[in-house]
Amino acid sequence: MSVTPELDRRTLLRRAAAAGLLVTPAVGLLSACAGSEPTKSDDSGAAKSKDNPFGLKDDSAVKVVIFNGGLGDAWAKEDQVIFKAKHPNVTVNMSSTQKIKTEEQPKMATQPSDLVMNSGADMMDISTLINEGAIEPLDDLLTAPAWDSEGTVGDSLLPGTAADGTYQGKLYVVNVAYTVWGNWYNGALFAKEGWTPPKTFEEFFALAPKIKAKGMAPYVHDAVHGYYPRWAIMATVWKSAGKQVVVDIDNLKENAWKADGVLPAIEVWEKMVKDKLLLPGKLDHTQSQQAWLDGKAAFIQVGTWLKNEMAKTIPPGFEMKLSDYWGLGASDKAPKDVYAGAGEGFVVPSKAPNKAAAKEFLRAVVSKAGSAKFAELTKSLASTKGSGDNVQDSAIATANEVMKNAGSDLISIKLWNFYADLDKESQNLSAELMAGRLTAQQFVDKMQAAADKVAKDSSIKKQTRTA
Repeated sequence: MSVTPELDRRTLLRRAAAAGLLVTPAVGLLSACAGSEPTKSDDSGAAKSKDNPFGLKDDSAVKVVIFNGGLGDAWAKEDQVIFKAKHPNVTVNMSSTQKIKTEEQPKMATQPSDLVMNSGADMMDISTLINEGAIEPLDDLLTAPAWDSEGTVGDSLLPGTAADGTYQGKLYVVNVAYTVWGNWYNGALFAKEGWTPPKTFEEFFALAPKIKAKGMAPYVHDAVHGYYPRWAIMATVWKSAGKQVVVDIDNLKENAWKADGVLPAIEVWEKMVKDKLLLPGKLDHTQSQQAWLDGKAAFIQVGTWLKNEMAKTIPPGFEMKLSDYWGLGASDKAPKDVYAGAGEGFVVPSKAPNKAAAKEFLRAVVSKAGSAKFAELTKSLASTKGSGDNVQDSAIATANEVMKNAGSDLISIKLWNFYADLDKESQNLSAELMAGRLTAQQFVDKMQAAADKVAKDSSIKKQTRTA
C-alpha cells in the first residue's frame, strides 16, 4: 500500500499542528511476525514468541514519552500497568510533556527515548524525520499478534488507522486516538429552546438570528491557531467539491483550487464573518472552548478530544453533543463524508536503545484493554475497534452516531504533511479569512498561487496521493 497520511490535529492531528515547525538544524537529525518456532531477535538477543513477538529482553528498560495535551496522560499510565502485567521484569520509565520537539529532537542523533508520542503544537515534523532516517518503519507491528484478542494488531485497528500513519508505503506512525471532527452544541440548550441542529449552512444561517436573539453568538472559533478553522474550511470544500478535487489539491494539480465547488465552500465562511455571526475577540483554542461552555456561543468546531480537554470546567447540566460538519446542500458532491481519522501518533527513533520494548509497549497501547481505558478516561475513541462500546457518554455516543451515518470515504487532507511551507500558508490564510481580512476569492487565489510555487520548485520532493 502506498498511501501517504496526514496526522490529525495535535496531529494528524489532529493531529496540522506542525506548521512552521519544520526541523531545520544546521546538520541532519542524524549524524551519520512471530513464527511457530522461537527465533532470535536482532534487536535485543531475546527469543521471539507469540507473547513476545519482538524479542523483548527481560531486565531491560524502555523510555516512553507521552504528549500531555487535550487527552491528558492518565490513559498512558494504565497502559503501563497492562504492559507490566505481561512483562514484570521490564522497567518502564514514562514521562509526560507538551514540548516534544524542544525536548526530544536534540536527542535524535545521539540517544533518543525509545518511544515518543509526537503530537501537539511543538511536534517534530514527520516528513523531515522520515527523510533523515530518524524514525523506524513499524510494519512488523501490524503483523504481530494482537495483545489480547484474536488476529493481528493490524486486524484490531479501525479503518484508516494504518493509512494515516503510512508514508512512502511504510508505517512510521502508530496513531492511538480516533478523532471525529464536527460542530459541537449543548444538547440541553437546544432541547430547551426547541432548536434543531443544522445539517447545512443554509439551515445554520436560518437559525442564527434566533441564537443571537438569546444574547449568544452563533459560532466561536480559535482565532489564534490557523489550523483550527482550516479543518472546518477544508471539510466544507470536500463536501462541496468532492473527494477528487481534494486529491487534486493535495497533488498540486494545476488550477485544482479553482475547481467547481471550491469557491462556494469558502464563500459560506466569508458570509459567516460578514454577517457577524462569530463571537468577537482573538481567543485561542481553550479560551474559545470555554466561551462556548459558558454559553457565549452556540456552536464550536473541534475534534473529539474536546470533552477531556475541558473536563474541569464543564458546567452542570451541559450536554456536549457532536454533529457532522455542515455542507452546502443539494449541490454537495460528498454530503455524507465525515472528517475522521487516527491521530496522536507514536514514533520509534531509529537510534532508540530498546526498539523491541518500544514496539511491545505500542502493542499494549492498542490492546483491547488499553483502548477501553483510553476511551473511558479521555471520553474519546481509540483507534482500536470497539474502544467506546462500554462508555456511556453523550460526546462519545454522538461521535459514534456521526460515524454510523458516514459516507463511504473519510475526509482527509494530505498537503499539510506533504509540504511544510504550504501547510503554514494554509493556516495563515485560514486565519485571515476568519478575521475578515480576506475574501473567499482572495483565499482561493492565494492558495492556488502558493500551491503553484511549490509545484514549480524542483528542490522540493513531491508527494503523491493515490486515494
